[in-house]
Amino acid sequence: MVVAAMDSGEKRLLDLGYKQELRRTLSAVSNFAFSYAIICVVSGITVTFNIGLTNGGTISLSWGWLIVGFFTLCVGASMAEICSAYPTSGGLYFWSAQLAGPKWKPFAAWITGWFNVVGQWATTCSADFALAQILQIIVLLSTGGANGGGYVLTRNQIVAIIAALLVSQGLLNCLPIQILDYLGLFAVAWNVIGAFVLIIIIPTVATKRQTASFVFTSFNVIPELGLPSKPYVFLLGLLASQFALAGFDVSAHITEETKNADKNGAYGILGSITISLVVGYAYILALSFVVIDPAALLDPGNDAGGYAVGQLFYQIFKDRYGSGTGGILCLGVFAVAMYFASVACVLSNSRMVFAFSRDGALPFSKLWHKVNRHDVPIYAVWLSVIIAFIMVLPSLGSLVAFQAAVSIATVGSFIAYALPTLFRVTVARRSFVAGPVNLGPRWVSLSIGWMGVLWVGTITVLFSLPVVYPVNDQTLNYTPVAVGGLFVLVVGSWVLYAHKWFKGPQGNLDDDNVKLAYA
Repeated sequence: MVVAAMDSGEKRLLDLGYKQELRRTLSAVSNFAFSYAIICVVSGITVTFNIGLTNGGTISLSWGWLIVGFFTLCVGASMAEICSAYPTSGGLYFWSAQLAGPKWKPFAAWITGWFNVVGQWATTCSADFALAQILQIIVLLSTGGANGGGYVLTRNQIVAIIAALLVSQGLLNCLPIQILDYLGLFAVAWNVIGAFVLIIIIPTVATKRQTASFVFTSFNVIPELGLPSKPYVFLLGLLASQFALAGFDVSAHITEETKNADKNGAYGILGSITISLVVGYAYILALSFVVIDPAALLDPGNDAGGYAVGQLFYQIFKDRYGSGTGGILCLGVFAVAMYFASVACVLSNSRMVFAFSRDGALPFSKLWHKVNRHDVPIYAVWLSVIIAFIMVLPSLGSLVAFQAAVSIATVGSFIAYALPTLFRVTVARRSFVAGPVNLGPRWVSLSIGWMGVLWVGTITVLFSLPVVYPVNDQTLNYTPVAVGGLFVLVVGSWVLYAHKWFKGPQGNLDDDNVKLAYA
């Protein structure tokens, strides 16, 4: 090894105490591509459109996206600044360890790492479940719709589809990163072009359109939900936008495979969020202007079984051409995009598992940290696939239990996003040394950081609020139970045994040649 031949990302990795083990071939565009693919904003909005329509309607979507987008950008900007300073695959847990100070370093790394890795597994699980739901709607509409004798997949069949999806995604993630690079670029091209086409086609095909006044001011309230007030309903509607804007930490987890990662990892986070905000808002407006009757779209008795975007697409093509085939093809665009989003999820999962195991945090860490001859952490890939599938299994018995599990995908992930920034704006407010990509003066960085942290606290509360009144065992929002349970397990394991042996990130410069080259 010759230090002079290293790029800035590899040199910084050595500065942080780690040798290069993964293959560093990804460009800035490739890093961005994986992050944009995992956000998959158009498909994310499609999946969560029901939430927005149910809780306020188009006003919650059109204004909520701007509110959520601003604060998510604050979260992402703070993460990007920290990523530039610490470009390692460990990402968030490594950042927390560096920023929390010597006394709290091990615990900060432990709690951040576990929230991050479990949140990622839940994200993969929920992404493939959402993809299976879209495939279910495609099958239903292709066979005549719910009112025309269409075929409805059983829960067992849906779980079998998810298993097949996960296995195929695991196989793709066993390929060398150079090949996955091409898939990532294809995914971002598919997302951008598909979104552009749909944003134009949907309003063009629709025979009826709403006014701007309806889109930006009309409020849809469903009396049967028993929700206490319009502001309460609007706040619940914000969740639709927040669900669709997550997963951008993948840019951090692939920094050890990205050239000049001290710059390009941060650019990947910022670029993916910014472009997702623009594309996502255009798509929301395209949908909102053709929502004529929200109640009809949400009606479980419609052809799509109450899946709002599926019914919307099917109906507008049927009204124009007498057939809903065009709408079904539009859903196919989302299905392909979501598949590659899930591939990116497994990629992010495996790199986080690889890095967390490198520091000994997981059981059997030596196994999950191994890489194959293509420098791929293949065991970490399959661990991520298996755990994501295990998290799907509760859906066979109870969708309530399953929804509690996947609620960790958003809330748990954003808690992990916020913890390093919290340490940055408190313990390390004066000691933090920024990398080449930074937010400028300290007061600007701290202000943006605090806005991000407070926003995560806000959405954690919002995700925990009841969505139906009165509350009973079937309507209870189990998010606080699931997230609280994870917190108890993580903190309990620390108190009982992990504090005795886990010291946080330790580095792995054990090879004499590496030490000599670094010196």
